[in-house]
Amino acid sequence: MPQSRQLALCVVLTYISLSVCYESCKQPSETYRAEATEAVAAEADASTGHSRSSLWSLYYKGLQHAKYIDLSHVLKPAAPIWKGFGHPQQFQPAKDPATGKAYSYSSSGFEATSYLLQSDQFGTQLDPPAHWAPHYPAIDEIPPTYAVRPLVVINVADKVAANAGYHLQAQDVLDWERQHGRVPAGSVVMVRSDWHKKWGQPDFASLLPFPGVGLEALQLLHLQRGILFHGHEPLDTDGTPSLEGEAWLLHNGYAQAEGVANLDQLPPTGCLISIGFPRFAGGTGGLARYVAICPPSWQHGVTVQETAGALPQHDKPLQWDTKLGYRVRK
Repeated sequence: MPQSRQLALCVVLTYISLSVCYESCKQPSETYRAEATEAVAAEADASTGHSRSSLWSLYYKGLQHAKYIDLSHVLKPAAPIWKGFGHPQQFQPAKDPATGKAYSYSSSGFEATSYLLQSDQFGTQLDPPAHWAPHYPAIDEIPPTYAVRPLVVINVADKVAANAGYHLQAQDVLDWERQHGRVPAGSVVMVRSDWHKKWGQPDFASLLPFPGVGLEALQLLHLQRGILFHGHEPLDTDGTPSLEGEAWLLHNGYAQAEGVANLDQLPPTGCLISIGFPRFAGGTGGLARYVAICPPSWQHGVTVQETAGALPQHDKPLQWDTKLGYRVRK
């Protein structure tokens, strides 16, 4: 199928999925809002000369009403990191090199931050293949087509609760498919273990055993289902001595997400995922921001309407906390 037809089909299917879900869960009190939104969308298209077949209508009819859920941890100096990279990271007020003094709201009208990171393998991540395989893409070479994908969540939290070292098996994938249908090609598959709830523990990066993703499951997902990449909550793919799962992925050109949060707030199907990361030249790790975009009827998340316009002003200002090593509101 030509790429243009594939894109058109993807857009239509996504639009239908979100629109149907929205109509099915909409309350009578929302009718006026929906009509107003449609009017705004029509006016926007008319005023700019864009046809209603543009992606703007997808946003106004679907994404504007969706629920958005952050799947990334907040980066702090003491965030978990492999001991081989050093710890902690250092956040500091940025200084004027001419005076050596930190910029401040009172004297400069602004503040900025200097970050000294021991590694780009820090926090919630997108691991590019070049992390292990130099002939495959670095983080700046990941294509923009990674931006938005269908999201699958496979839940093994109960099995991990009984056995902390449990690894996702191919059978878990097949069991998921029996209930929800085939894993979509091109999707992102997140493995829920609820391990992210331990993130605040000082020894998070060295906890043993930890839940992982088995090699056979990875091969099934990539070679037979054609997913884009998978993600997990710990900072490693698997607990084997050779890290066989991670080795196979990266040496075969597949990326992966690590240190993912809040998968317990997601349904197994029906959401999209937005994927963002800075493009460090030649970077072999990726600080990532993952956001799930879920149907309007979903119980978790925030909507565009809740965060529209100017961002809210806080009662307390940001101030540097020397003990914590970053700004807090106090």
